[in-house]
Amino acid sequence: MSDIKSKVQEMDPNISPRNLGEMVKRNQNIYETLAVISKRANQLSQDLKSELHSKLEEFAVTSETIEEIQENKEQVEISKFYEKLPNPVIIAMKEYLNEDLDYRYRDED
Repeated sequence: MSDIKSKVQEMDPNISPRNLGEMVKRNQNIYETLAVISKRANQLSQDLKSELHSKLEEFAVTSETIEEIQENKEQVEISKFYEKLPNPVIIAMKEYLNEDLDYRYRDED
């Protein structure tokens, strides 16, 4: 997962227009292309979410009273880092356009 985080830190998190001709160059089907990108985005989203939750669990306090809740600066920094990452769809689309994303069909058998 740290491989993805280091790759995307230099990416622009803003959406930008894409050329559909480039997107369908590999398989000539826009729906198939979008299905591949959306499945990869789902994988990225789940991985990032589980990683964030595992890091934030380290700071979890099992106190029962509201008065004892404190703000932890490390926890805030981790949350801000993950908020600044590009959307998983943007990451998946970049992977697809750079041909870093491999996919294959399931066997029908």
